[in-house]
Amino acid sequence: MIDHLGINCTDLQATASFYDEVLATLGHRRLLDFEVAIGYGTDKPDFWLSTFEGVGPNREVHVAFTAPDADGVRAFFDAAVARGAEVLHEPRLWPEYHERYFGAFVRDPEGNNLEAVCHTGDGA
Repeated sequence: MIDHLGINCTDLQATASFYDEVLATLGHRRLLDFEVAIGYGTDKPDFWLSTFEGVGPNREVHVAFTAPDADGVRAFFDAAVARGAEVLHEPRLWPEYHERYFGAFVRDPEGNNLEAVCHTGDGA
């Protein structure tokens, strides 16, 4: 059900230093490191830290739900938009993550960043 989860922080490097140490005790490690986001996991990044300009209190949470395929991503996106979700990113390939990463992003009624993702490519 959950593909990955992300939290936003005001001080990315200090927060990453904390998670570097505490997640290592569970056998997890930093796997990807971008300027504004860091991914942790064992084999793939399942937990993300990120930051953005103007981040403040009551920050949104990012939850990515697993979809079986690109059609599932599109169906999730269409249903969310039909229910009034704010469009963050329409369904598309995200090759910066990996060549078969297909996802769509919306903001739920409470302001959280939701994603549906499959790792099978577009399939169109």
